[in-house]
Amino acid sequence: MTQVIRWGILGTGKIAKAFATALQDTPGAKLAAIGSRSVDSATKFGAEFGAERFHGSYQALADDPEVDVIYIGTPHPMHHENALMCLNGGKAVLVEKSFTMNRRQAEDIIALAREKKLFVMEAMWTRFMPAVVEAKRIVDSGEIGKPAHVTADFGFTSDAGPEHRLFNPELGGGALLDLGIYPLSMSSFFLGAVTGVKAQAEMAPTGVDMQTAFTLTHEGGGVSACACSLRSRTPTELTISGTKGFVRLSDRFHNTETITITLVDGAARSERTMTIARSGNGYTHEAQEVGRCIRAGLIESPVMPHAETLNIMGTLDEIRSQIGLRYSADQ
Repeated sequence: MTQVIRWGILGTGKIAKAFATALQDTPGAKLAAIGSRSVDSATKFGAEFGAERFHGSYQALADDPEVDVIYIGTPHPMHHENALMCLNGGKAVLVEKSFTMNRRQAEDIIALAREKKLFVMEAMWTRFMPAVVEAKRIVDSGEIGKPAHVTADFGFTSDAGPEHRLFNPELGGGALLDLGIYPLSMSSFFLGAVTGVKAQAEMAPTGVDMQTAFTLTHEGGGVSACACSLRSRTPTELTISGTKGFVRLSDRFHNTETITITLVDGAARSERTMTIARSGNGYTHEAQEVGRCIRAGLIESPVMPHAETLNIMGTLDEIRSQIGLRYSADQ
């Protein structure tokens, strides 16, 4: 690991601060530059996290020759425009989830990345968490038998107003794109590409989904049951079940450090719990994967490949169609 990966961060919101914090725990990475819509915002953010340069426009960051890869932490509706700008500036890109507003936008980004031979990845940090990596290893080992069923939920209670990004359709609001992406992505990760979906939702007064439940079928015959909510504090658990037992990632599965493996053989039942620590706030693990891929000359990660991001975005489109959730980006 000789090449230091020079990061730029586009956006200065809460998720951008979490990622900047994680870069301080990421071997072989340095925060080179910040891009915001004002120099003052970029300077304040950059000074807090030790960035070297501060840009008062996103375009200036995209054009910065001293940056290798840009993390895009803006609201969902801006991801498409921001990612294309950065790729056209010759930069590799890590795009916060949801990757885009719809599959068509995702296709645009991935096509440009492939044309320019530049790395691009959806920032599904949960896939790179040590506990989730270990759960995948256990499932793939056959210890719980053939995996055939996943249950996953993610919900919290929000009292944010209608103008807040969680409920504002112009900011990509709703439970599905903000929270439902986690159960969906994990179901795809453990059971394979989604082949069918059925969804129902309760809608908020602003027209976005307050809570959504959906069932999925997967390649190979597995099924999953998923839910997301901005109205209920759900268990936020992930369970992968096979013919011999199940693996459970408990409360706040998306960044947990604990997994439980339960095996059932007739009346006999055995259970063990493992604790697998993450580094820092957890975002460093996806940053390390980006660095690994860039150093290896890859344009996509085998853990979060382009084809799966496209399949997931297409599934989100279908769920939205079924529950009547449309955004201006769909027009």
